[in-house]
Amino acid sequence: MDITKLLKPHKIAIVGASEKTGFGGDTCRNVMRYMTEGSCYFVNPRRGEVFGRKAYPSISDLPEPIDTVVICTPQSTVEDLLREAAAKGAGGAVVFASGYKEVGTEEGRAAQERLAALCRELDMALMGPNCAGFVNYVDMVYPFAFLSADRDRRGSVGMVSQSGQLCLSLMDSPSMRFSYVISSGNCAVVEMEDYLDFLVDDPDTRVVALYLEGVKNPAKFVSALRKAALKRKPIVVLKAGRSEKGAKQAASHTGSLAGADRVFDALFAKFGVVRVNDLEELLYTAQMFSVLPRLPERPAFASMNLSGGETGICADMGEAAGIEYPDFAPETLAKLREQLPGYASPANPLDMTASLSYDTELYAGAVRTVMSDPGVGMVLVGYTLLEEIADPAIEYMAPALERVSREPGAKPMAMLPFVGNTRNQKYLDMLEGCGVVMLPPPVYAFRILRYLADFIRYDSADHNLDVAVPERPRGGARCSLGEHEGKLLARRFGLSVPAEEVARSEEEAAAAARRIGFPVVMKIDSPDILHKSDCGCVKVNVRDAAAAGEVYRQIVFNAQKHHPDARINGILVQQTAQPGTEMIIGVASDPSFGPTVLVGLGGVFVEVFKDTALCLAPVSRAEAMSMAASLKGAKLLRGYRGAPALDMDGFVDAVLAVSDLAVHYKDTILEMDFNPVFLYEKGTCAVDAVVVSSAPLE
Repeated sequence: MDITKLLKPHKIAIVGASEKTGFGGDTCRNVMRYMTEGSCYFVNPRRGEVFGRKAYPSISDLPEPIDTVVICTPQSTVEDLLREAAAKGAGGAVVFASGYKEVGTEEGRAAQERLAALCRELDMALMGPNCAGFVNYVDMVYPFAFLSADRDRRGSVGMVSQSGQLCLSLMDSPSMRFSYVISSGNCAVVEMEDYLDFLVDDPDTRVVALYLEGVKNPAKFVSALRKAALKRKPIVVLKAGRSEKGAKQAASHTGSLAGADRVFDALFAKFGVVRVNDLEELLYTAQMFSVLPRLPERPAFASMNLSGGETGICADMGEAAGIEYPDFAPETLAKLREQLPGYASPANPLDMTASLSYDTELYAGAVRTVMSDPGVGMVLVGYTLLEEIADPAIEYMAPALERVSREPGAKPMAMLPFVGNTRNQKYLDMLEGCGVVMLPPPVYAFRILRYLADFIRYDSADHNLDVAVPERPRGGARCSLGEHEGKLLARRFGLSVPAEEVARSEEEAAAAARRIGFPVVMKIDSPDILHKSDCGCVKVNVRDAAAAGEVYRQIVFNAQKHHPDARINGILVQQTAQPGTEMIIGVASDPSFGPTVLVGLGGVFVEVFKDTALCLAPVSRAEAMSMAASLKGAKLLRGYRGAPALDMDGFVDAVLAVSDLAVHYKDTILEMDFNPVFLYEKGTCAVDAVVVSSAPLE
């Protein structure tokens, strides 16, 4: 299946060409407006002409082979038309018809399966069904079923959406410029992941914008993200479905905290993908990456404004978004004092007053001074560009920005408006033509700049770019290990656990306690009793053999009282671990992307504070350290108010051990909790374990 036959065809045919309003007629209108004559044939058995162009009675009657067929006719006609198009040389097809899997009926699912099977037989790359088509702005191929205003949209944003209407919404924005716009529809044959992979490889696409509802092929999706990360090509994703449905059967803390949306966040963080919140952010973030002539060398910004009010807004909103405003170097401040009026107070953000904005030379000089500061990576110019120009400042500022942008060593720049007025197209084109990004108003602007800063900071070398995608579907069974068996499993992979034995009588409990050394901890060892303290099945500070025998009887009684059907392996007699800072290391397995590793403050506080971080396995050392550093309680780990710093390298070793365990059993592990894991000044100790799998672990 050759996707270039679909997306980069030389000859296309529109079947169902029409002059009526609708997919057939509107596709013809787009083709006539944007494509060169002779690159597209119209097919309609009931008409000799469509819009004055010859219409052929069938695909077979076309005078030459075609690459792509665009089918605008009902579902019942599609399969025969695909066969006919394949015989005419077509390797690509666009199918607008609905009534397939999206309707949710058995008939619709069966029709889509037949369609996919036929395309595999014909070796045909099919877009859809139930799609709006695509636009290839690189080669000006326009089999797209929705009409929009006539303007030049050629650029470098590759857009893929599982919603055709969202494609149209972005196309209607006057500032967006595209390499491709793809409405993928049901993805019965060519999947969203295939389009993503194509755009990551495409030299005419600088940034990929993706509206994502779900992933059908996780391995292929991960492969495309990995390729983009290594190429440093930005992927900007608007992912639907943030609401947490939760893991209703979760037996562990990790299982309840690692919802599906957090898994996508972890996936995107691993590969440096920019995740946005709405269509406005998708539009402006993709536009920013496409307009910037190069990425800033450092994620540090200078803000230049014409008033104190604008400067205050930039200071407040920037700080709220986590934007770094470095202090200007002494030489920068000295030069600004020479250039600015005496009543100006140079600082970053900068209130330069409005006087320089009416002099191209003076304004360019101030921008040049700020841009040359060694701590600055990007310059933000505060100015609200109106559609109707009343104040002439922009007539001086725009040429100054254009001049400075073309000088050797120029740094990236953006213009920041303070209200959402319509932009003046002349100056918008002028500024973007020299690489000056036009941002939205501050609330959106500073979020987008934070995305840029995070992308600049991302280094693929810090991440393990493998993902332990399951190789076979998990079964429906849930098998829990006893605590002792879970700890033995973890110890095989390098996790430190206390000395312990399983006793099956009072006498064995007393003997085990003597061997281990008093005081000991005693608890039930049962695959069916995972939350032991809730039912009186944990006793601490057992100090002699007589007490060990008595505690044995109490725990067995409580277990049988509260869980009469539970399987009991015995009573676990465990060395009392020295108190430490309680952490949790856990695993929850996502059906698509496999095991995720969770770390956080542990003990009883994990559900109270929910101070956790998540990463897809396998986890690199840098990722594990970053997870720990991202916790709100990270100050406790580094030493707080005179307390000693804890062994972060040892904690990372423990996280990596759990990650290795999870990867080894990626097809069977469902959930794991090691909670608490005591963290010390030197070393760690996991004193409890919950392990749940879909099949017995070998």
